[in-house]
Amino acid sequence: MSVWNARYAGEEYHFGTEPNAFLASQVTRLKPGMHCLAVADGEGRNGVWLAEQGLKVLSVDSSSVAVAKARALAQGRGVVLEVELADLMQWDWGCEKFDLVVAIFIQFVPPALREQMFSDIKHCLKPGGLLLLQGYTPRQLEYRTGGPSQIENLYTEAGLRESFSDMEILHLAEHDSLIHEGAGHDGMSALIDMVARK
Repeated sequence: MSVWNARYAGEEYHFGTEPNAFLASQVTRLKPGMHCLAVADGEGRNGVWLAEQGLKVLSVDSSSVAVAKARALAQGRGVVLEVELADLMQWDWGCEKFDLVVAIFIQFVPPALREQMFSDIKHCLKPGGLLLLQGYTPRQLEYRTGGPSQIENLYTEAGLRESFSDMEILHLAEHDSLIHEGAGHDGMSALIDMVARK
């Protein structure tokens, strides 16, 4: 069993069933009918919320357990959520397909693969499309309230500015905030938020 399948096993939703707080704070940027990709969407909390806002959402994750739970969450909340089981490093992201890419805590890949993933994100966005991204900064290693334990997987403001220098960065901010997202992300956290337009 993969580490992610083990993490998502059981009845409880590891990161809860409510949307990420940063994502929810960006609701005014969302418009019904937008085509949205929810990257590494896990058990579907963000994808389902996006579908509730009237978006056409593709929720992709590499864990079969998580994908099944995302389907169940969507069904329970009465929304249509397209769900796909995929290894994102091998997956065909497509070209200029999405109005919105949501990338919340996708820090499971080392720097070389992260650049490939960031490139795939940019490629699959339509011109004018938006990226909503939240992740942990290196200070998170002191809090230990979620996220990766490898410092190289964490984001810095300078690093994100460099990686997305070919996009219009509308918002980029580091902050320490208290979050309660299931057992997986719980407590004071060192976060960075970014909104960027292709």
